[in-house]
Amino acid sequence: MRCPKCGEIDDKVIDTRPSDGGRSIRRRRECIGCGYRYSTIERVENIGLKVVKKDGTRQDFNRDKLMEGLSSACSKRPVSNENLTKIVSEVENLLGEQKNGEISTQSIGELVMNRLRELDKVAYVRFASVYRDFTDVSSFAKEVEEINKDI
Repeated sequence: MRCPKCGEIDDKVIDTRPSDGGRSIRRRRECIGCGYRYSTIERVENIGLKVVKKDGTRQDFNRDKLMEGLSSACSKRPVSNENLTKIVSEVENLLGEQKNGEISTQSIGELVMNRLRELDKVAYVRFASVYRDFTDVSSFAKEVEEINKDI
C-alpha cells in the first residue's frame, strides 16, 4: 500500500479489525518513511457481476459509482456516510447472490430506493427521480404523494 502523504511503499499494520458486519477488514497503517497514519479497507470483490444498463449495454458493477449516486441524492441531508456505506454494502451483498451474474440498473435502483425511503424521504425522491426517470412534474408529484401516504 502506497502512503497517501509521501508515496512510500513500505508501511506497517498497527491494527486490524472486522468491519461492515464481517464483510470487510479495516486496517490502520503507519508509513515507515514519514510516520503518517492512515486506514485502508479490504473487501471481497464481486468479480463478474455485470450491470445491464437501460440501453442494453453491460458494465462491471462498481461499488464506488453506486456510492456517488447515493452521496449526490443525500447531499445537504442529515444522512451519515456510515448509513450510505451500509446501504451500499447491503445492496452489494444482495447482488452477490445473483445466480446469472447480471442485474439491471432498474433492479439496483429499487434495492437502493427501498432502503433510502426508510432513511430519508427527500433523498429517496432525489434518487427516485433519476432511477425512475421522471419525465414531467406530474410523475414527480405522484411519487411525493405516495410518500406522504406513508407518513
